[in-house]
This record gives sequence, structure tokens and C-alpha cells, in this order.
Amino acid sequence: MRLIHLFLPALFFKYMALINTIREKSGWAVGAIVIGLLLFMVGGDLFTGQNSFFGRDDRSVGEIAGQKVEYDEFNASLEQAKQAFIQQQGRQPDEQAMGYLREQAWNQLLYRIAFQKQFEKLGLKVSDDELTDMVQGNNIHPSIRQAFTDSTGQFDVLKVKEYLRNLDKMDPRNQAAFASFEQNLRPERLSSKYTNLLKMSTYVTSAEAKRFNEAQQAQVNLRYLFVPYFAVSDSSIKVTDEQLQAYIDKNQGRYKVEDGRSIEYVAIPVTASVEDSSEVRQTVNQLATQFASAPADSVFVKLNSDNPTAPAYLSAADMPEKLREQLPLQVDKVYGPYAENGTFSLYKVTGEKTGEQAAARASHILIKADGTTPEADAAAKAKATDVLNKIKGGADFAAMARQFGSDGTTATGGDLGWFQQGRMVPEFEKAVFGASSAGLLPSLVKTSFGYHIIKVTAAPTKKTYRVATVQKSIQPTDGTRDAAYNQAQQLKGAAADLESFRKAVAADKSLQKVEAKNLGRADQAVNNLQGARAVVRWAFGADDSEGAGAKAVGDVSRVFEIGDSYVVAVLTGERSKGTADVASIKPEITAQVRNELKAEQIKQKLASAKGTLEQMAQAYGASAQVKTADNVILSQGMIAGVGSEPTAVGRAFGLKVGQKSEPIAGDQGVFVVEPTSIQPAPPTTDLKAAQQQLVAQRTARADGLIFEAIKQHANVKDNRTKFF
Repeated sequence: MRLIHLFLPALFFKYMALINTIREKSGWAVGAIVIGLLLFMVGGDLFTGQNSFFGRDDRSVGEIAGQKVEYDEFNASLEQAKQAFIQQQGRQPDEQAMGYLREQAWNQLLYRIAFQKQFEKLGLKVSDDELTDMVQGNNIHPSIRQAFTDSTGQFDVLKVKEYLRNLDKMDPRNQAAFASFEQNLRPERLSSKYTNLLKMSTYVTSAEAKRFNEAQQAQVNLRYLFVPYFAVSDSSIKVTDEQLQAYIDKNQGRYKVEDGRSIEYVAIPVTASVEDSSEVRQTVNQLATQFASAPADSVFVKLNSDNPTAPAYLSAADMPEKLREQLPLQVDKVYGPYAENGTFSLYKVTGEKTGEQAAARASHILIKADGTTPEADAAAKAKATDVLNKIKGGADFAAMARQFGSDGTTATGGDLGWFQQGRMVPEFEKAVFGASSAGLLPSLVKTSFGYHIIKVTAAPTKKTYRVATVQKSIQPTDGTRDAAYNQAQQLKGAAADLESFRKAVAADKSLQKVEAKNLGRADQAVNNLQGARAVVRWAFGADDSEGAGAKAVGDVSRVFEIGDSYVVAVLTGERSKGTADVASIKPEITAQVRNELKAEQIKQKLASAKGTLEQMAQAYGASAQVKTADNVILSQGMIAGVGSEPTAVGRAFGLKVGQKSEPIAGDQGVFVVEPTSIQPAPPTTDLKAAQQQLVAQRTARADGLIFEAIKQHANVKDNRTKFF
């Protein structure tokens, strides 16, 4: 995404739409609302300690390039992003969307502050003439062009000028919208100048283009000896913390981290009990009796269903499975209740008619050819014919499908379920819907997928039924919810620190402790707990409900209500911005260091083996394999049968035909490579195309790289968790 998009939360034409007229309130109502708001704000400040009567706390949400970002400034940016979201989506943002909008608002401020300092250093400016040119001159801004382009695709600058002449006569909200758009033009143009200045410095030398061209076209055929790392057991390699630290020190650039917090937590789900389900079922049983005699089915559904939908005609292919099992259906009969996915469902059949498309049910066994040659096709047909003859002779269709099928239906014995005409390939449909009754089709059916053996399990029918549906969700009662909350409170009461938290969890077999490592300040979720922003804020020392969050490792949280669960957490670790320490990434890098140690062990053993690759493999042992790989391309770095191995591939291109390499530590194991033929890239004197391709690649990455580079040097301090 281009950087200028950070400055334009919505396109100009979005601003042109009129918003709904605000309903007028009577004088006393407005007075009541104002008084209520004042009381709310004063009361909130009394509890948070941010009221001016008691001395305002630090209202800074962070620092960018040495400049503090105050809460009001950030909130104004957030409100702008929020209003743009509402205009574009037509709805208020939920908490998850607000999390994204906060990130957008923060990035906008980061960009404006950090980049402005760069603009000033370079003396970049935008004149008034430039702004005029972008709105009504020769270089029209894309948003203006889009807003004033007619249905024929023609843009008319005269319409822009007419609009501007009449702007002072328009609704004040339209005037404000255009002023906001115009205000963003200057920083956007500055952004374009700055990034274009850097992009224009992108250059590719002829030597680089030549190497790029050779890497794309040069090929090698090779033989290789391969010893996978898993051939050496993990238990035989001991990795020390000193070795892990040395690895981090050697690769510091790969392990730069932001502030992080690690926690352990217990989530106690609020799920409906057997008693809750029985209570809902009693209600649904009563509704079933009433549904049968209801004079107006649509009205009954609207009044009694949790998810009301209008009655509709359904074919066998479209109706719920529970109802389909009752085919053929009877008009005026109520089917159910059926319990499925936490819902009780009732279905009333109120009519039947012949539909436009037939529906049928079938099973199949697909035999695919192993290639595109006539011989492969003939082999697949012979195999399919043999299987068909076995079924005709009495073999079980489902068992044969599991044994010989080659698609996703093998697990279900080849069952495709119900489907309507128009949903399968033509040859398959012609065979199924041409059947007059259920049963095995006597001949194979060939499609683009292969040869099909087909069994029609339900004869084609065009009959449809008008179905009215009433659904009741099985929800936990207040008593069930209270029981879960009390269990969480008991855990909270028993846990004073990390040790007692773990003991309390271990003592209750119904509880399961989960670990979440290195949560970031901006995280919205904790593992699979969505909407867990409150837990993240607590871990970073902020908590709206109690005025403060965790202060030190071992602190235990209050009880959080996250979705349909009650959560209690304990802080288990803190990570500072900088280079990761061993403890925080130990599982991740242990495997890397272990493989390095395995590589040294394998290389030493291979170094003592002499002779051909086969002789070296025999001397090493059964885990050493000798294989071939043809048409290996340098730029791809792939070895067929192994995967991405750029180091081994690169070394192969540096050898002569028949020359063996020394043992090479790769990504999946240790290699010894030996080229059997090398096809160099064809000579070329025109490197322009390669240069243009490389320039395009580098330029495409420039926006993101520029932003990250300036962000990295802006010494950003993010304290938003105090407020959000």
C-alpha cells in the first residue's frame, strides 16, 4: 500500500455524500443529556484520577522522534479514522475493528511526525500553486478526477471549478469535508516528493543485471548425497544456553523484538448445561404443538425463531440433512425438534411443487490417469473397468471407493451427497440425471478429472417443498453463567502469585492452564481468545477496572469476561525492546542450533569417507542417500525431492562437471553435490530487460522499506496501553 494512503482515510468522493439530518431535540431533553454527560465525565475522572480537581495524570500516549504524542492528538486521529470507517462500511466499528483503527491512527501520527522531520531536513515544500494544480490544474488529484468523472468516463475540470465557486453556498458539512480533503493534499504531495526522490535513486548496474539473468537461465543437472538432520536423534545433541546466546549474538538482526509480556491463563467457558438444554427443549416442544396449528407460518416464525427467515421452497439438495432424512415429506406436518450445533430446529412443510432443476444423490469412484499420455489414459480406463466389474460381481461399492478412489470422497465411501443440476461437470450430470432409478450405472463415465464409476443412491427428482423454520439457540442460563463466574473467582481467591496459581489449577481437574508468550502491546487476541484486549492491557500494566495492571512477574489478574469465557491470568515474563534474550525464544532457536551441531557431526563423519558418492554413502550408513536432480535453476534454489536448499544449489554452480563438493550444511540436512552437466545462460548483450525488472522489484518494495527505516530511527515509545 502506498504511503500516501495513510493520509487519506477515505477518498474525496466519499466526503461528497450528505449525511442524515440530525433530529431536533426539545430544550429540556438537550439539557438532560448535557447534564448526564457532564456527570459521566466528571464521575469517570473521579475514578481514574484524571480530573483537573485532583491533578491530571500524564496524558501522553507515546513519543515519536523525541516529540510527545498527547492523548487528545491521538484521539483526534482515531476519530478521523473511525468516521472514515463508518462512511465506507455503513456501520459502527466493533472492538476488533477499533483495534485496527487505533493502529491506523498511530501510524498516521508516526508518519506525520517522523516524516515531517525528514521533509524539513531536505527542505521539501509544497507551494500554493501546486495545490491549485492538484485540484483544478493540469495534474488533477485522482480523488478529484474520480469524483468529477461522469458515466461516460469523461472528466470535466470545469465542473470542479463550478463546484468550488458554489462551495460557500453548500451545507457546512460539505464545506468541512472538502476542507479536510484539501488539508491532506499538502502532506500527501510532500510524501510523494520524498518517496519519489528515494525511488529515483534506485539503480541496477550491468553486472547485477548480468548475474540476475544468469541466475534465471543457467541450469545444472547433478547427483547429490544427502543426510537429513533427523537421521541424528535430538536426544544425542545437548544444546547449552551459552550456545544459544552465541547464536543470537551472531544473528542479532534476525531477532530484534518489541516489548512483550508472557502470561499463563485459565479460560472457564460459559457453556449451556444439560439442564439448560432440557429447558430450551421443553420450550421448543411447546412451540412444535403451536406451530402445527398456526394460521400464519411467516408470522409465527418471526415471533418465535431466534434467526427468522421467510419460508422458501427447497429441493432435496438444499434442505437441512435432518429434514432430508425424512423424505418424502408430508405437507402440513411439523418435523423436529432436531438438536444440532447448539440449536433446536423445527421444520413445517407448508406446500410442495415441481421445481425447475432436478436433484439427485450419488456416489462415485474416481480413477485418475498418472499422466497425459494415451498409455496413461488407457491404464486408468483398464483399472476403472476392473473395479467396475468387481462391483458388478458383488464387491461392496463403499469399500472399493475407499480402496481405489483418488479424491476427497474416499473417506465417505465415495458419497457425493445430494446435488442439483448445474453443480457438476456436464458428462457426470448427464449420466446421473439421465438415470430413471437408483443403482449402479453399467458403464464408466469419462470427464476431465478421469474415469468415474457411479452409483445413483437417490433417483433424480424435481420435487420441492415449502419449508418454514423455527430455531431456538441453546443458551446458558444466568445460573450457569454465575457458576462459571464463581469458579473463576475461587481461582482468583486461591492464587496470590504464580506458584499458588499453578497449584490451584492443578488441584481442579476441570481447569486447563494455557501459556501465551510474548504478547505485543497492540495485540487484540490472546492465542485463540478473540477480543482479549483487556488481558493484554493488564499484562502491560494498565487496567480500566482497577486503575492498574500487572506490576511484576507473578501478579495475578482480576476475572476478565472475554466472549463466552471468564479468564484469570498471571504474568510469567517480561521482554524489553531490543534483541531477544535466550529465554524468550529458546524453543525457536534450539532447533536451529541443534541442526548446526548435527551438521558438524555429519560433516566430520562424511569427511573421512572417500571415493564416489555411493561409496561415501555406504561408508556413512543407511541414512545417507544418493539421488539425482535435473534442471536445477540457480535463482530458485530448489532441489527436487528435498525442497529449498539455496546453499547447496549455489555451491553446485561453482563446481566443474564431475567435481564433488565438500560436505555442505543445508536447511534440511548435509549435502555433497556433484554436477553431471551444466547449461550456462545464453550470452546476451542487451541487459536492459533484466535491469528494468530488477529496478521494478526494488521500487515496489521501497514504500514499505522507507516507512520501516524511518520508524526504526524514530525511537518510538508506545504507551497506548494506558488508555486502550
